[in-house]
Amino acid sequence: MQPSTHMDEIHRVSTRRSANAVHSDAVNADSLSQSMHLMGATMSYPRDSEIFGENEPADYLYKVVSGSVRTYRILSDGRRQVGGFYLPGDIFGLEFAEEHTLSAEAVSDAKVLVVKRSALTTLAGRDPSVAQQLFALTGRELHRVQDRTLLLIKNARERVASFLLEMAERASENNTIELPMSRQDIADYLGLTIETVSRTLTSLEAASAIEVSPSSRRIVLRNRAALAA
Repeated sequence: MQPSTHMDEIHRVSTRRSANAVHSDAVNADSLSQSMHLMGATMSYPRDSEIFGENEPADYLYKVVSGSVRTYRILSDGRRQVGGFYLPGDIFGLEFAEEHTLSAEAVSDAKVLVVKRSALTTLAGRDPSVAQQLFALTGRELHRVQDRTLLLIKNARERVASFLLEMAERASENNTIELPMSRQDIADYLGLTIETVSRTLTSLEAASAIEVSPSSRRIVLRNRAALAA
C-alpha cells in the first residue's frame, strides 16, 4: 500500500493543476499527453517499489516519464504472473472497473506522472479530442491483452522471439535493445521458467539470430526475419 502522505501529495498537486488546466486554453489541445502533464504530478519510485496494488481503487492514471514499470499478479500457488512492461511515454493503470486488477512496480528507478482519473474523465467530457485519445488508449490496452493471450499458446522459442521483436519495436530505433527487466521478469511475462528463457536465448544466439552482451541486458537482433519466422 502507498503511504497516505504520498497519495495525499499526489491528490493536492493533481487537484490544483486540474483546476488551473480546466480554465486554460491548453485544455483544448488535442493531445492527451499534454493534458496529463498539465494536470499531473511527477513522482519518483525507487527500483522494485510499489506504485499501486491489486484491488486498490483505480483513482489515478499513470505515464512513465523515465525508467520502466511492470504490472503483475501473485497467483494462488505463489507464482508471479507479469502482465506487461511499460517504458517511457507509455500510459498505464487504465481500468475498466473501479479497482486495479493488477499491481504495478518500478522495474528500475522510475519517474511517473500521476493524474487523477476523475479529472481526465471530466476533461474528456469537455474535449472530444481527449475523449477520442482515451478511447484509443483503451483499445490499445485491449489489443495488448489479446496479443499476450495469443503469445502464451506458442512454444518457448516463439514466445522469446516474439518478445524480442516487440521490445525492439517499442524501445529501439535500431536492432539493439537495452532490456530494463531481468530474466525472471521475462520468464514471468512469457509463462516460462528462467532456465527456459536462458536456454532459448542461447539457442537463438547460436543460430546467429541474436547477439547477447556479457551483461545479458543488451541484445542485438542479427536476423529479424529468422526471429519473425
